[in-house]
Amino acid sequence: MTLPTVLAELLRLLLDMAVPAALCSLTLAGLALRQEGGINFEAGGRFQRWMIWSVVFLTLPQLLSWFAALGISMPPEAPEAGSNWLAGMENAFTSFVSQVVIARLVPAFAAFLVLKAALDASQGSSPLHSIVPALFLLCVSGSVQLMRSWNTGTEFATADMLVSIWNYLAGTILPEAAGLALVAAVLNYSRKRPFLPQVLSALAFLSVTAMWKLAEAMVL
Repeated sequence: MTLPTVLAELLRLLLDMAVPAALCSLTLAGLALRQEGGINFEAGGRFQRWMIWSVVFLTLPQLLSWFAALGISMPPEAPEAGSNWLAGMENAFTSFVSQVVIARLVPAFAAFLVLKAALDASQGSSPLHSIVPALFLLCVSGSVQLMRSWNTGTEFATADMLVSIWNYLAGTILPEAAGLALVAAVLNYSRKRPFLPQVLSALAFLSVTAMWKLAEAMVL
């Protein structure tokens, strides 16, 4: 069955705007991370939801192919948009995301978070609650490029990307966080402050993968 031209062009529009939509989702995820604590997040909270939406947008063609594998009739490939109005809308949205959101708004959000970190430190609170989301926002473009490299192109690309994010978190981010925690422990020890929580945190960061494997072995 031939797909109507209007639906084909709308489908092409949605697929072409998937990557800019993922950039917006990651930006909202960074803002939600600060609201949920900065160095922690709520299970099933807004940060996790926006991260999942980013993965869905980046793997949208593969997700549609999964539905097609179940027997649901899907168009094999949408043609290029023939409507000048739709093409203009696509260009306007892409330009807005790249030139306004990523190039200007995201650095401004990160700058305000750095200011918030300074104010927190002046009140005796930890500045990490704002520094970590600021770094997350400044890495939005690079994060999307990294996530796109994890797209396996299969019907299960969405789940595969989530697994890749977990592996990157457990294998790269957490060991670095453990090193920073040990540095904080040394600084607290030199200033005669409690340092045991930082040491235990470093050990926990380094043991996340082992604890996950243990949990899998206990269940299976």
